[in-house]
Amino acid sequence: MTGFASATGAEGPWSFQMDIRSVNGRGLDARVRAPDWIDGLDVGLRRVVQAAVGRGSVTLSVRVARDEAQAATSVNADGLSAVLRALSEIQGAASEAGVTLSAPSAAEIAAIRGVMDTGDDDRPDITPLAKAIVSEAETLVKAFNKDRAREGAALAAILTAQIDEVERLTAAAAAALGDRAEAQRAALERNLARLLDASELPDAARLQQELALIAVKSDVTEEIDRLGAHVAAARELLATSGPVGRKLDFLMQEFNREANTLCSKAGSSALTAIGLDLKTVIDQMREQVQNIE
Repeated sequence: MTGFASATGAEGPWSFQMDIRSVNGRGLDARVRAPDWIDGLDVGLRRVVQAAVGRGSVTLSVRVARDEAQAATSVNADGLSAVLRALSEIQGAASEAGVTLSAPSAAEIAAIRGVMDTGDDDRPDITPLAKAIVSEAETLVKAFNKDRAREGAALAAILTAQIDEVERLTAAAAAALGDRAEAQRAALERNLARLLDASELPDAARLQQELALIAVKSDVTEEIDRLGAHVAAARELLATSGPVGRKLDFLMQEFNREANTLCSKAGSSALTAIGLDLKTVIDQMREQVQNIE
């Protein structure tokens, strides 16, 4: 399910921007893009995402900048030279591999460890910064889920209408069985009349066996009953709070199996047409289910 949310925050001389976005996915693929000089931040952020999201390709990005007006700093020439050489090597390797990288900003370079001196020999304590980012991420994910919930409500309305259509077509298939039974009976009577006119009649026991096999192979009562049960199960899942995408995905496979069997056993143009309409609606449902957590 798609979604987006963004937030900003500050801690001491540091300010940060963060956003989270997602696209559809069969499972959960959580990606975190955070400054690597804040130890353990990516692990903490990944836990926040995994605790709140069950499905989708989710990316949480964090950008951190330091307000130099709040801290006496100077450029560490040696550190800056080393970082620039490393960036040049990375850009060169990426170019050879055919990968285009965006150039880092001066603020991003300044935030790399070793580029700036803080005016003393002590490294600034970034533990409060990491805690502030993780705390803000928890609030961010809540806003993100609210955004996805709005889309989920719209998807639920679409799926409900599609389930209603499947239920209507299932009832139409059940009603068509009466007409089909009369047509099959008439066809059997015609075929039997031709057999009785033949010079050599088939064995009576074998004839009864063949007629029983025809009846079994053409019976679609079970398929119609299972379609009705699947409709009830789908309605129950849509009314359930919490992730139901995987269960609905499996249920769509069951819907499709019954529709395929119905078409193969149809034996009449009217029932075949209903079966094809069922398959069309079920395929549309399967596409929508991929968007649900």
